[in-house]
This record gives sequence, structure tokens and C-alpha cells, in this order.
Amino acid sequence: MALTKINGEAPDLVWHTDTEIPDTDLIVVPGGFSYGDYLRSGAIAARSPVMREIAKKAEQGVRVLGVCNGFQILTEAGLLPGALMRNAGLRFVCTTVKLSIENADTAFTSQYQKGQIMPCPVAHHDGNYFADGDTIKQIEENGQVVFRYAEGTNPNGSLNDIAGIINQQGNVLGMMPHPENLIEADHGGDAGLALFASALEVVSGEAA
Repeated sequence: MALTKINGEAPDLVWHTDTEIPDTDLIVVPGGFSYGDYLRSGAIAARSPVMREIAKKAEQGVRVLGVCNGFQILTEAGLLPGALMRNAGLRFVCTTVKLSIENADTAFTSQYQKGQIMPCPVAHHDGNYFADGDTIKQIEENGQVVFRYAEGTNPNGSLNDIAGIINQQGNVLGMMPHPENLIEADHGGDAGLALFASALEVVSGEAA
């Protein structure tokens, strides 16, 4: 719904067994629960045929967004560093957190301000971001942390309150919160729209 709302038309849908992806400016790996999550969230989905094509597109510079389970899949597929583990409290969390925009110089966050605090819903059981010390140091120094849980609202124990990261190339973003659920004022606010508007603005500028 978020993509349709911002773009005016529905996106193309692909199935996990597909081996081709239409020419596109943005690939979204959505949230939800993927088959095999009982093994390790995203582990089996990351090995689906379509993910090989997504990896190729990402290497070519196509923008990829993974939300919630999509974030887990991107880490399992090696498109983003680190891993998403069980929440620190070992319970599913469904609540609204506060996010700090840590990097507003990405294709996904250009319509936000650095340091801006926004509310955003979360709903996950495996959102605890973890990486080894060297990796954490690297992504922090490189500005790859795009979103951080703010004001003590970290719901899962993620290291450094990390809620979303981007790859070094700057075209693959993974985040645990759900901006697509924050696009209607009647549903609690529309702060999530700026993420999709940012991506559309960038690809529209490139097309022009």
C-alpha cells in the first residue's frame, strides 16, 4: 500500500521461486514471516532462487529495501552485515518505538533531518541486531547506521540501539521497524511516507 500510495500504481510482485526480476528502480523485501523461520529467521528465504537475482541487481546498484523479516533475509543473504537474533526478552514485541534518523544522506532518508525523532511501529520476535566488535566499529565509522532506537525505546536489545543499517555502496537498506505502517494520519501518523518519497525522488531525478 505504501508503494502504491507514493507512486500512484501497484508494484510488480515476484514469487520466491522466480528466477527473473523485471527492470526496476527499487526492490522491496517485505516484512512478515517466511517459511523456515523456526530454523533461523530468514535463513531459508535467503536461499530462495529469487534472492540470487536480487543479489545481482544489488551489485548492479539497484536499490533494495528490507523491512523486518526482509531485514533478516538481507543479512542472511550476505547483502548486509550482522545478524538478527531473538529479542533480549525472548518475547514477541508489538509496540511503537521512537527512531532517531542517524544518516539523512541516503537515497532512503533524504527527506528526513539528521537527528530527527519519529515514532514507528514494530512487530517482531527476532529483531535483536548483533555483529562482532570490528563490524560494529566499521558500520558506525562509515555512517552505515541509518536508524537508531531513541529515548530508551529499544524493544529487543539491539547493539548500540541499531534499528536499521545500509551497505557500504549505499543502495541496500535493512530496518526492523515498519515505516509502511505509518503512512496514514488516521493510523497514527504519516512519518513513514518520507522514506518512500525519498527513494522515489532519487530515482525520478536519475530518470530525468
